[in-house]
Amino acid sequence: MTLTNERLAQGTIIREPVGSGSGYWVGCPGAYYEAAERAWYLTYRIRRPRGVAPDRGGEVRIARSTDLARWDDVVVIGKDRYDSASIERSCLHRGRDGQWRYFTSYVHPTDGRWCTAVLKAPTVAQLDPAKREVIFTGPPLGLEGVKDPWILEVDGVYHLFLSIATPTPRTADGSHATLDIFNTGECKSATGLAISRDLDRWEWQGVVLAPGETGWDSYCRRLNSVVPLPAGGAGSPRYLAFFDGSASHLENYEEKCAVAVSDDLRQWKSLSPSGPVLRSPHGSTSLRYVDAKCAGGAWYLFYEFTRADGSHDLRMIACETADLAALARPV
Repeated sequence: MTLTNERLAQGTIIREPVGSGSGYWVGCPGAYYEAAERAWYLTYRIRRPRGVAPDRGGEVRIARSTDLARWDDVVVIGKDRYDSASIERSCLHRGRDGQWRYFTSYVHPTDGRWCTAVLKAPTVAQLDPAKREVIFTGPPLGLEGVKDPWILEVDGVYHLFLSIATPTPRTADGSHATLDIFNTGECKSATGLAISRDLDRWEWQGVVLAPGETGWDSYCRRLNSVVPLPAGGAGSPRYLAFFDGSASHLENYEEKCAVAVSDDLRQWKSLSPSGPVLRSPHGSTSLRYVDAKCAGGAWYLFYEFTRADGSHDLRMIACETADLAALARPV
């Protein structure tokens, strides 16, 4: 069985949006399986349209499940806890030291730029926004924003992929006046990478996936998750990535899913030059933030999916390694 748009359209709905119509979304999933508990944790965001309180990315939650069927919210955080205009994608990881780390992104109240912070605690329930530490902001890196963290551990090294706003000739002093430069057309949306051996000290590696000059994804290439591939023959890629693409900022909230491959997690080749590979059949056809995670030898995809009324829900499907490996073969 292969991954098709039809299969994704039939995925299990984990969370429904809080309203009907464009701008009501629940998504930005970040899944983590804790083997010691035999439990899944899922970070996600609730959004309402601008002007509908608390609007934009007003709230993030962490849900827990032991059967992938029932999900109980164990943490709820409103954007007021960060004094922020909006919260975006987050991810959860338990370190080798036993501490839980919740990496999250929000609009920093002092400069209106997206930043990435970490909350650390002995248990998930003890994660406290008041104890957050900002680990990445744009200016020190020559960027305009840093958000949407996602983690992969390979050979004892943690790889933190981040959505970054890179400057363009249109970037100006007023580019952050809307508190969301990604929605202005005054930047490009690319993917950056940082690495660490302890989840505390991070080394910035730079841009690893940037949009091209032309094409359907010439504005945005946001890497959302990475799948280590089975060992193949000579020249076979080691990793498959799901990334979101769009042609302009006008699709900033309605990106579509594409795939890329890499041998080293730093140089990525898109296998979707002519268009996205995974889409919803409804409305904008947006299907985004695909998070692929493995547990017990099975793979699960968590993703944000456009509904017939224009809202987005949060879904999941199970798949096999062969389904994912098939996506890594050039068409």
